[in-house]
Amino acid sequence: MIATRYSLPVIVLFTVALIPTVIHNYMGLTAKDNFSVNRIPVILDSFSSNPSKRLESWGKETFDCHDWIERIYTDDDGHVIRLFAGKSFDHKRLYHHPELALSYGNSMEKENIQLLEGTKIPVNVLRNINSPGLAAYVLWSDGQFIENPIQHQIKDTLKLLISPKKPMTLFYVSDNYSTRETPFEKTHAAKILTQAIQSIIKNNIAIHQVIDNK
Repeated sequence: MIATRYSLPVIVLFTVALIPTVIHNYMGLTAKDNFSVNRIPVILDSFSSNPSKRLESWGKETFDCHDWIERIYTDDDGHVIRLFAGKSFDHKRLYHHPELALSYGNSMEKENIQLLEGTKIPVNVLRNINSPGLAAYVLWSDGQFIENPIQHQIKDTLKLLISPKKPMTLFYVSDNYSTRETPFEKTHAAKILTQAIQSIIKNNIAIHQVIDNK
């Protein structure tokens, strides 16, 4: 039996512990943002696009995405860029080796993290080990671009416990022809990635400043 003098502290502790349980498990509260990845234009730079052949359920099953697209962008010279963009409240599903699903069958290794040309946006660049080809992705959550998603989640742990879940967005591009000798910023994939990001968050002043800050 608990002594009565400890009753109030115990009640307070249980109440505090119940807050995240009620918010996330019972109420299922989520924070909405003001854009959909479907706003990304079907034409970017000199590339026009068609949807990939993924089933509509694939994004939900793979990344728990509630909003996602995958398109194949092609230009008149036959260059092909695959673009995936998806939003999920399960952040780890997006940032934990997305190349395993999105570049399935390719042996990808991380080259580095660099900034998209003319911006402060960190982009993870991967190269195909055995043949030409690359992939690159950017993570965005709660109004900021994320370089280290694990550190970001640890930093926001307490805030996440007592506030509604906020989505993370993954922007991912890949091609099968870029060589290691070609700097990422000079590739078509870099242009498509940059324009895709700009197209849907350009109305967000804070993000717009990051993109335009050269």
